[in-house]
Amino acid sequence: MTEKILADRYRLTEQIGTGGMAIVYKAIDLRTGHNVAVKVLRPEFNEDLEFVSRFQREADAASKMTHHNIVNLLDVGMDGENRYLVMEYVQGKTLKEVIQERGRLNAPLACQITIRILSALEHAHSKGIVHRDIKPQNILVHADGHIKVADFGIARIADHATLTRGDMVMGSVHYFSPEQARGDGASPVSDIYSTGVVLYEMLTGRVPYDGENPVAVAMQHLHTVPIPIQNLAPDVPPAVIAICMKAMNKNPAMRYQSARDMAADLRMVLDDPNERRPEADLSQVVPPTPHVRDAKGMTESGRQRAIEARNRRLKRVWTALSVLATIGVIVGLYYGTRALIRHYSTTTVTPDAVGVELASAVQKMAESGLETVVKEVSSDEYPAGTVIMQVPEAGETVQKGRDPVQLLVSSGARKLEMPSLAGNTVSDAMGLLKSMGITSITVERAVSSQYAADTVMACAPEAGTSVDKDTDVVLTVCGGEVVVPDFTGMTLREAEEKVADSQLSLSATLNYVDTDQASLHGLVGEQSPASESRVLLQAPVSLSLYRNETVAKRRTVEVTVPESDQDVTVRMTLQAEGSSTEWVYVTYVCTPAMGRTQVVTVELPDDRDYMCQIYVDGNPFMKEDLGAE
Repeated sequence: MTEKILADRYRLTEQIGTGGMAIVYKAIDLRTGHNVAVKVLRPEFNEDLEFVSRFQREADAASKMTHHNIVNLLDVGMDGENRYLVMEYVQGKTLKEVIQERGRLNAPLACQITIRILSALEHAHSKGIVHRDIKPQNILVHADGHIKVADFGIARIADHATLTRGDMVMGSVHYFSPEQARGDGASPVSDIYSTGVVLYEMLTGRVPYDGENPVAVAMQHLHTVPIPIQNLAPDVPPAVIAICMKAMNKNPAMRYQSARDMAADLRMVLDDPNERRPEADLSQVVPPTPHVRDAKGMTESGRQRAIEARNRRLKRVWTALSVLATIGVIVGLYYGTRALIRHYSTTTVTPDAVGVELASAVQKMAESGLETVVKEVSSDEYPAGTVIMQVPEAGETVQKGRDPVQLLVSSGARKLEMPSLAGNTVSDAMGLLKSMGITSITVERAVSSQYAADTVMACAPEAGTSVDKDTDVVLTVCGGEVVVPDFTGMTLREAEEKVADSQLSLSATLNYVDTDQASLHGLVGEQSPASESRVLLQAPVSLSLYRNETVAKRRTVEVTVPESDQDVTVRMTLQAEGSSTEWVYVTYVCTPAMGRTQVVTVELPDDRDYMCQIYVDGNPFMKEDLGAE
C-alpha cells in the first residue's frame, strides 16, 4: 500500500512495522504536512469479527486518553475496505532495541524510564483502561529521550460491553502476570507486575523467566522466584530492588495497588540525598616537587657585573610591561563583564509555550521576565486553554520590558448541534456524523421489536445537544432478534448446522468439559448464551464439548518458523472437512531463545477429518492434514 493516499488525506510513504493484526506505515498528513503513523487492519481480517472488534477496542481505548507518555490517537476511519487508525509518529527506537544495544541500563536511568511508563498507566487506569501487554517492545524511546507507551491493541475498558470473564486474550508470555497465566482477568495491578518485569530487564539486561516454550515460561510466573537482581547487577541500590520485587509479587494484593504509588517510591529513591558519588581518593593526589634554585657562589669579574646589571634592567622593563598588560586585561575584563551582565540582565530567550496550558505558559514567560498578550481562537486540533502559536517563536533572544509575547490560545473545537438520528440506517447516520468531522463513533446493538434491523434506535448525546468533532458518540442500533436453541447433546457437526439455520454465528474458540463417560465424548455439554435466550441476529454462540481422555484423538504438529531475531506470534486453527468454521486451537509467542521449532499436540474435537492452518504474525504459513494416521 506504500504511496497510497487514504481518505484523500494520508499519503503512506513507507512500512515501519507489522504485527499479527495490522500493518503500520509512516505517512504524511496532507492537511498539516506533519508525519503521522497509520495502523491499517490487515485486509484478510476485514470480515473477522474478532479482529475488527479488537481493532475498534484499540481505537476506543486510545480515544479516551491524552497523555504525554502515551502515543496519542489523531484520527480513525475507513477508506473503502481499509480500517485505519492515525497515531502520532514517534521517531526513535523501542525500549527492547535499546536494551539489546546497550545491555543492562544504570539504575537511575531505568527508574526514570519506569516512572514515565507508570505515568502513562496511571492515566490509562484512571480512564478504566488496562493495557494488558506492557513489554519493552511496546515502549517507544523518542530520539530526544521522551518515553511513549504504545499498542493498546489488546487493552480492555473496564466498563466495556465486551469484557467477560471468559476472555482468553493475553499479553506476551515473558511479561504477563501470574493471574493472566492462570487465564483470569487482568486488572491494573497486572500492568504493575508487567512494569516490574520490564524494570527487572532494564536493570539486569535479561528477562526474569525464560524457557523452551510459552507454557514453561507461564509456569515460572506462577511458581518460580527469579534470579536476585543483585546477583546479576551488584551496583543496583537495595531500595530499587525492593521496589521491583514488590511490583513482581505473585500475589496481586501484595503488589503496589496503583501506578502512582510505585512511581512515588521510585522518585523517593532518586531524590535520596544519601545516594552520592564517592569522594575522590586523596591517596592518588601526588604533591608537586618544589623547584630548587642553585645557590652555588661564584667569583664575579667586572664583565660579569655588567652582564648582571643589564639583566636587572631588562627584568625591570619586563616587570613594568607585565604590570601594564595585567592592568589592561583587568580593565578589559571589568568592562566586558559589565557589558555581558547588562546584556543578559536586559535580554532573555523566549521559552517554548506551544502545546502548553495557558496558565503554565504565562508563568513560564513571567519567569523569563516577559509579559504576555492572549488571544483566543477556535481549534479542532488543540484542546481548549492550550497555546496554539506564539510570537516571537521559542528560542528567539528578546529585550525584557519591550513588546509582550503574543499567545494564540485555543478556545476549543467549533461547536456543532447533534442531529436527530433515530430511524436512520446505521450507515446513513455514520456518514452524516463523519461529514460533521465526528469520528469517535461507537455502535451498540440491541434487541427491539419496534425498529428494523440496522436502524438507529437512539444516540448519545441526544439530538440538539452542543457537540464538537472530539465528542464521543454512541449509536444504539437494532440488531434483530433470535431465540437461542438448545444445542446440548448434539455432535459438533449437528450444532454447527443448527447455528447456521438459526441465523447465529459460532464462536471461533472451542471449550472442553472433561467427563468419565466415553459415550459423551464429542457431544455439546454446555452453551452460552443459554437456550431460550433472546439475542441479536448473528450473535456468537460459544460451545463446550465433552472430552474423555481415553477416546480423544490426538495429532502432533511440528511448526518451524523462519529464522529471525524477533519474537513471532504463531496461531493454529482447526477446520473440519465440509465446515465453514475455523476454530482457534492455540496462539503462542515464539521467541529466538525458545528455538524456531515447536511441537504441538492437537486434540481433535470429533471424528471428522481436520485441516490445521498455521499463521505466523497473522500471515498464512503452512497447512497440515490431520486426517486418519
